[in-house]
Amino acid sequence: MAESVDVLVVGAGPTGLACAIEAQKAKLSVLVVEKGCLVNSLFHYPTGMTFFTTCDRLEIGDIPFASVHLKPTRTEALEYYRRVAEHYRLPIRFYERVLGVEGADGDFRVRTQTRSGEGKSYPSRKIIMATGYYDLPNLLGISGEDLPKVSHYYFEAHPFYGQKVAVIGGANSAAIAALDLARHGAEVTLIVREPELSPHIKYWIRPDIENRIKEGSIKALYQAEVKEIAPGWVCVHQAGQPPLQLANDYVFALTGYHPDFDLLRGFGIEINPETMRPVCNPETLESNVPGVYLAGVIIAGMDTNEIFIENGRFHGHQIVADIVKKARSL
Repeated sequence: MAESVDVLVVGAGPTGLACAIEAQKAKLSVLVVEKGCLVNSLFHYPTGMTFFTTCDRLEIGDIPFASVHLKPTRTEALEYYRRVAEHYRLPIRFYERVLGVEGADGDFRVRTQTRSGEGKSYPSRKIIMATGYYDLPNLLGISGEDLPKVSHYYFEAHPFYGQKVAVIGGANSAAIAALDLARHGAEVTLIVREPELSPHIKYWIRPDIENRIKEGSIKALYQAEVKEIAPGWVCVHQAGQPPLQLANDYVFALTGYHPDFDLLRGFGIEINPETMRPVCNPETLESNVPGVYLAGVIIAGMDTNEIFIENGRFHGHQIVADIVKKARSL
């Protein structure tokens, strides 16, 4: 069994890294366990993506984030967080999935599995869950969703030049993908469940997508749902219309993502069945399980528009302050 640490952080995204850094600054021993690569969610963002925010709002650990642009790119962010992890020499176990936990506050044992299938166990006095939400897409639950031509993540447009592409979703990610695909020569159909595009679409993107739909370079179907996906077509049901079979080469089902609720429940954390928010003290961010803290977007449940890197990066301050306070009171 590995040597015990004061704090084990689950997740090496920006919030998890920030929590680990705060623990180190408080002279606590720390270990980070990550099921993918460093800032795994950011890695899965579109290749040419530019952040909606400025560099200073993405900074962690008092390390400046420099960019040649007003708003940084995905590539710059990946480089920045690599530099931060290297600067603080954070001990991170990559490609190792957390399976569950045993023990109690002050004497936890976190069970994991490496990508080679090896089981491991890490003793820790406290645990911080910073698992994010971008790794688990909201599935459509329809026939054909598992076909190779279907993806829940959008990377870049070039491979889809001259192809018939369906983009499912009416929020920001879907709008960005539809615009990028159309500009790179794809024949795009945007399929939106609601009567109109989401109000959460960024203000500088909305007029662009609306104008492209108006001019016909992007076809949009509202109050519509894909009911079946086949190798050469998709079946769409639109309100007041007979079922429509559209010729199709690729599908991007950009219908949102959600936290790993099963993992949280496995740790004993209670979740509100309506909002899917885990039980959490707003002052300390400690869950209903003593010694297990929550950080980042998982606190918001399904309302993933509430917490971003910009505010989640400060959760480490609250959590570590409470850990230190309780240690001093013993």
